[in-house]
Amino acid sequence: MSADLAIGSPRTLRSESATEWPHAWPDADDDAALVPYLAAEARPRWRDLLEAHWRTRLERVTELSLAYHDAEEAVARAGHGAQAHDERARPLLRQAVAERRELAEIEAALVRLANGTFGRCERCRGPVPAARLTRTPQVRCCAACDH
Repeated sequence: MSADLAIGSPRTLRSESATEWPHAWPDADDDAALVPYLAAEARPRWRDLLEAHWRTRLERVTELSLAYHDAEEAVARAGHGAQAHDERARPLLRQAVAERRELAEIEAALVRLANGTFGRCERCRGPVPAARLTRTPQVRCCAACDH
């Protein structure tokens, strides 16, 4: 997917009055004045990409959860104490929780895509570069605001 096709350039988007897109973004408090940054024809491709990431994360969460439960059973069957539990199960639980958080971020990106705010920084309301979205489509902020 070409980044140029996926995200429309602000200069090529038109507002409702059919005038050229202004050089600055509208006031952050005026959500009604925001013109969607994401090109409408690109939304299905972004949805496909996000859903593919979601499926991959879901599979990983499932694998880690099953491995955690298997480790719990093995520790219980062997009659080992808390130290064995900590060595086997806790790392799996930590990984599962981290993957679940990433899954939630992807779900939030799908919501942003549906409501028209995907591709816009949540802090400064500016555009998130297509290259950044392509690498990490669930990203919420532009690089400048992310620091």
